[in-house]
Amino acid sequence: MQGVYETERLVLKVLHKTYAELVLDYYLRNRDFLKEWEPTKSEDFYTMQHQEEQLDKELVNIANGNLFRLWILKKNDESRVIGSVGFNNIVRGAFLSCHLGYKLDKDEINKGYMTEAIQKGIDIMFNEFGLHRIEANIMPKNKCSLRVVEKLGFYNEGLANKYLKINGKWEDHIHMVLLNYKV
Repeated sequence: MQGVYETERLVLKVLHKTYAELVLDYYLRNRDFLKEWEPTKSEDFYTMQHQEEQLDKELVNIANGNLFRLWILKKNDESRVIGSVGFNNIVRGAFLSCHLGYKLDKDEINKGYMTEAIQKGIDIMFNEFGLHRIEANIMPKNKCSLRVVEKLGFYNEGLANKYLKINGKWEDHIHMVLLNYKV
Protein backbone atom coordinates (compact mmCIF):
# COMPACT_ATOMS: atom_id res chain seq x y z
CA MET A 1 0.00 0.00 0.00
CA GLN A 2 1.29 3.41 -0.91
CA GLY A 3 0.15 6.87 0.13
CA VAL A 4 -0.45 8.53 -3.25
CA TYR A 5 -2.48 7.25 -6.21
CA GLU A 6 -3.48 8.86 -9.47
CA THR A 7 -6.42 8.54 -11.80
CA GLU A 8 -6.98 10.31 -15.10
CA ARG A 9 -7.94 13.63 -13.45
CA LEU A 10 -7.30 13.13 -9.74
CA VAL A 11 -4.62 12.67 -7.12
CA LEU A 12 -5.73 10.50 -4.18
CA LYS A 13 -3.63 10.83 -1.04
CA VAL A 14 -3.39 9.52 2.48
CA LEU A 15 -2.95 12.79 4.40
CA HIS A 16 -1.10 13.60 7.60
CA LYS A 17 -1.71 16.50 9.95
CA THR A 18 0.30 19.01 7.91
CA TYR A 19 -2.70 18.92 5.53
CA ALA A 20 -5.18 19.84 8.29
CA GLU A 21 -5.66 23.34 6.89
CA LEU A 22 -6.77 21.94 3.51
CA VAL A 23 -9.12 19.44 5.17
CA LEU A 24 -10.59 22.12 7.43
CA ASP A 25 -11.09 24.39 4.42
CA TYR A 26 -12.96 21.55 2.68
CA TYR A 27 -15.27 21.01 5.66
CA LEU A 28 -15.91 24.74 6.13
CA ARG A 29 -16.76 25.21 2.42
CA ASN A 30 -19.14 22.25 2.56
CA ARG A 31 -20.53 22.57 6.07
CA ASP A 32 -24.15 23.20 5.06
CA PHE A 33 -24.05 20.85 2.08
CA LEU A 34 -22.75 17.85 4.08
CA LYS A 35 -25.09 18.42 7.05
CA GLU A 36 -27.96 16.59 5.34
CA TRP A 37 -25.85 13.45 4.78
CA GLU A 38 -23.69 13.12 7.91
CA PRO A 39 -23.94 12.72 11.67
CA THR A 40 -24.22 16.01 13.57
CA LYS A 41 -20.81 17.64 14.09
CA SER A 42 -19.75 19.66 17.15
CA GLU A 43 -18.28 23.15 16.76
CA ASP A 44 -14.96 21.60 17.79
CA PHE A 45 -14.96 19.62 14.55
CA TYR A 46 -14.45 22.84 12.60
CA THR A 47 -11.11 23.68 14.23
CA MET A 48 -7.55 23.17 13.07
CA GLN A 49 -6.71 21.21 16.22
CA HIS A 50 -9.55 18.75 15.69
CA GLN A 51 -8.60 18.16 12.06
CA GLU A 52 -4.94 17.60 13.02
CA GLU A 53 -6.05 15.07 15.64
CA GLN A 54 -8.38 13.34 13.15
CA LEU A 55 -5.63 13.02 10.54
CA ASP A 56 -3.29 11.58 13.20
CA LYS A 57 -5.99 9.06 14.19
CA GLU A 58 -6.52 8.14 10.54
CA LEU A 59 -2.83 7.32 10.15
CA VAL A 60 -2.92 5.09 13.26
CA ASN A 61 -6.02 3.29 11.96
CA ILE A 62 -4.44 2.89 8.53
CA ALA A 63 -1.30 1.44 10.15
CA ASN A 64 -3.51 -0.93 12.18
CA GLY A 65 -5.21 -2.10 8.98
CA ASN A 66 -8.79 -1.21 9.87
CA LEU A 67 -9.13 1.97 7.75
CA PHE A 68 -7.93 3.30 4.42
CA ARG A 69 -8.91 6.88 3.53
CA LEU A 70 -7.86 8.74 0.42
CA TRP A 71 -8.39 12.48 0.17
CA ILE A 72 -9.25 13.72 -3.30
CA LEU A 73 -7.43 16.54 -5.09
CA LYS A 74 -7.57 17.55 -8.74
CA LYS A 75 -4.35 17.08 -10.71
CA ASN A 76 -4.53 20.68 -11.87
CA ASP A 77 -5.02 22.04 -8.30
CA GLU A 78 -3.42 20.03 -5.51
CA SER A 79 -3.81 22.95 -3.10
CA ARG A 80 -7.51 22.19 -2.53
CA VAL A 81 -9.17 19.05 -1.12
CA ILE A 82 -12.41 18.27 -2.96
CA GLY A 83 -13.49 15.18 -1.03
CA SER A 84 -12.53 11.79 0.34
CA VAL A 85 -13.11 8.09 -0.16
CA GLY A 86 -12.84 5.96 2.96
CA PHE A 87 -12.85 2.22 3.49
CA ASN A 88 -13.45 1.55 7.18
CA ASN A 89 -14.32 -1.33 9.45
CA ILE A 90 -11.90 -3.47 7.46
CA VAL A 91 -12.34 -7.05 8.65
CA ARG A 92 -9.96 -9.88 7.74
CA GLY A 93 -10.34 -13.61 8.27
CA ALA A 94 -13.35 -15.33 6.76
CA PHE A 95 -15.17 -12.02 6.12
CA LEU A 96 -12.60 -9.96 4.11
CA SER A 97 -14.94 -6.99 4.03
CA CYS A 98 -15.18 -3.24 4.61
CA HIS A 99 -17.59 -0.32 4.54
CA LEU A 100 -17.28 2.42 1.94
CA GLY A 101 -17.93 6.07 2.75
CA TYR A 102 -17.36 9.06 0.49
CA LYS A 103 -18.04 12.76 0.20
CA LEU A 104 -17.44 15.38 -2.44
CA ASP A 105 -17.33 19.17 -2.59
CA LYS A 106 -20.72 20.68 -3.42
CA ASP A 107 -19.18 22.49 -6.41
CA GLU A 108 -17.68 19.30 -7.89
CA ILE A 109 -20.67 16.96 -8.05
CA ASN A 110 -21.93 15.51 -11.34
CA LYS A 111 -18.50 15.72 -12.98
CA GLY A 112 -17.57 12.05 -12.56
CA TYR A 113 -14.88 12.71 -9.94
CA MET A 114 -16.44 10.51 -7.27
CA THR A 115 -16.95 7.57 -9.64
CA GLU A 116 -13.31 7.92 -10.74
CA ALA A 117 -12.02 8.09 -7.15
CA ILE A 118 -14.14 5.18 -5.86
CA GLN A 119 -13.14 3.02 -8.84
CA LYS A 120 -9.48 3.49 -7.89
CA GLY A 121 -10.34 2.73 -4.26
CA ILE A 122 -12.13 -0.47 -5.27
CA ASP A 123 -9.05 -1.56 -7.25
CA ILE A 124 -6.89 -0.96 -4.17
CA MET A 125 -9.27 -2.78 -1.78
CA PHE A 126 -9.66 -5.80 -4.05
CA ASN A 127 -6.14 -6.06 -5.50
CA GLU A 128 -3.84 -4.68 -2.77
CA PHE A 129 -5.88 -5.47 0.34
CA GLY A 130 -7.34 -8.70 -1.06
CA LEU A 131 -10.86 -7.99 0.20
CA HIS A 132 -13.89 -9.95 -0.98
CA ARG A 133 -16.71 -7.51 -0.17
CA ILE A 134 -17.28 -3.74 -0.06
CA GLU A 135 -20.50 -2.45 1.51
CA ALA A 136 -21.98 1.02 1.06
CA ASN A 137 -25.02 2.12 3.07
CA ILE A 138 -26.90 4.98 1.43
CA MET A 139 -30.06 6.88 2.34
CA PRO A 140 -32.82 6.24 -0.23
CA LYS A 141 -33.18 10.00 -0.88
CA ASN A 142 -29.50 10.29 -1.84
CA LYS A 143 -30.11 9.52 -5.51
CA CYS A 144 -26.73 10.91 -6.68
CA SER A 145 -24.85 8.62 -4.31
CA LEU A 146 -26.90 5.58 -5.30
CA ARG A 147 -26.23 6.33 -8.98
CA VAL A 148 -22.46 6.43 -8.33
CA VAL A 149 -22.28 2.96 -6.74
CA GLU A 150 -24.72 1.46 -9.23
CA LYS A 151 -22.45 2.64 -12.08
CA LEU A 152 -19.60 0.83 -10.33
CA GLY A 153 -21.49 -2.48 -10.16
CA PHE A 154 -22.82 -2.44 -6.58
CA TYR A 155 -26.13 -4.23 -6.08
CA ASN A 156 -28.92 -3.73 -3.55
CA GLU A 157 -28.95 -6.27 -0.69
CA GLY A 158 -31.89 -4.68 1.10
CA LEU A 159 -33.02 -1.88 3.37
CA ALA A 160 -31.57 -1.32 6.83
CA ASN A 161 -34.27 0.42 8.88
CA LYS A 162 -33.18 3.35 11.08
CA TYR A 163 -29.57 2.36 10.36
CA LEU A 164 -27.60 5.54 11.13
CA LYS A 165 -28.30 8.77 12.98
CA ILE A 166 -27.80 11.43 10.32
CA ASN A 167 -28.22 15.14 11.06
CA GLY A 168 -29.94 14.23 14.34
CA LYS A 169 -32.45 11.74 12.87
CA TRP A 170 -32.38 7.94 12.51
CA GLU A 171 -32.37 7.27 8.77
CA ASP A 172 -33.06 4.15 6.71
CA HIS A 173 -30.22 3.10 4.40
CA ILE A 174 -30.08 0.94 1.31
CA HIS A 175 -27.39 -1.72 1.73
CA MET A 176 -25.35 -1.74 -1.50
CA VAL A 177 -22.64 -4.37 -2.04
CA LEU A 178 -19.83 -5.11 -4.46
CA LEU A 179 -18.12 -8.53 -4.46
CA ASN A 180 -14.64 -9.48 -5.60
CA TYR A 181 -14.92 -12.93 -7.16
CA LYS A 182 -11.13 -13.30 -7.49
CA VAL A 183 -10.70 -14.11 -3.78
